[in-house]
Amino acid sequence: MREKELRRSMSVFPIGTVMKLTDLSARQIRYYEEQDLIHPERSEGNRRMYSLNDIDVLLEIKDYLSDGLNMAGIKRVYEMKLEEQMHAQESNKPLTDEDVRKILYDELISQGGLTQQNPFQSRGPKL
Repeated sequence: MREKELRRSMSVFPIGTVMKLTDLSARQIRYYEEQDLIHPERSEGNRRMYSLNDIDVLLEIKDYLSDGLNMAGIKRVYEMKLEEQMHAQESNKPLTDEDVRKILYDELISQGGLTQQNPFQSRGPKL
């Protein structure tokens, strides 16, 4: 994780500070936590501690509500964002040797350089 992302994800703000920054009540903030929209950490004294990312989400929720979106719609927005992030991570994962072999084989077949038997297919057990 990059340094900036690490700093933004550090949970350092107590609920009172978050209330002032977002103009939300403690009950509203806890409700959004119950709805699984934010995930504050707990201190040793079991107090909720919020990150800058949590505060950003709370401010976005306020904007969505003022735009007329209901809670189900807001949850769907965040589900879609999570799906996009997961898809982006999957597309960034490194290729395995087997993936490279398949790509090379498909390319050679399409260029007419190989027969249908796959010489790159793994033989024997994978180690």
